[in-house]
Amino acid sequence: MSKRSLRTAANLWSRKLHRWATVATAVPLLVVIVSGILLQLKKEITWVQPPTPQGAPGDPAVCMTHLLAMARSVDHAGVDSWSDVTRVDLHVDRRVVKVMSRSGWEIQVCAVTGTLLGSAIRRSDLIEALHDGSWFGSVAKLGIFLPSAVLVLVLWLTGVWLWFLPHVNRWIAVRRDALARSPRS
Repeated sequence: MSKRSLRTAANLWSRKLHRWATVATAVPLLVVIVSGILLQLKKEITWVQPPTPQGAPGDPAVCMTHLLAMARSVDHAGVDSWSDVTRVDLHVDRRVVKVMSRSGWEIQVCAVTGTLLGSAIRRSDLIEALHDGSWFGSVAKLGIFLPSAVLVLVLWLTGVWLWFLPHVNRWIAVRRDALARSPRS
């Protein structure tokens, strides 16, 4: 097989692979792109993640029992016991403790005074689970999202090849023309 026919075959193969990989990854890639954009903007869009307020000046001193009591006081959060809590985050720089409930609510408590600073739905965890495919289950994560990620890598490689090929062909033609015009010794 000549170099030219090899390049032509590679170009045709690359175009077909590029076309079909695009179709196969369209929906998972759309989910990843949209959720990725929302995650990039989570600090700017309060719908995605509630803003973190500033707590009172001083050293964090609130106890875990008080945090549970504060979380229980927020009716719509649905916290009755620690089993209803998925995570507790201490933000020392802002002197705030965030208690995340299984229902998706974030309860913000001043780490110094123990007062309730706010509560709101936190959608960033759900969006992150959509982003990595884990929200759909491990079968979808490993059987759809992972292969889609590999296909997106293939799309990138074939796209680079399809972009680069005309430049290589032009370079080869210029070099061939220059060699043809050069005097032979």
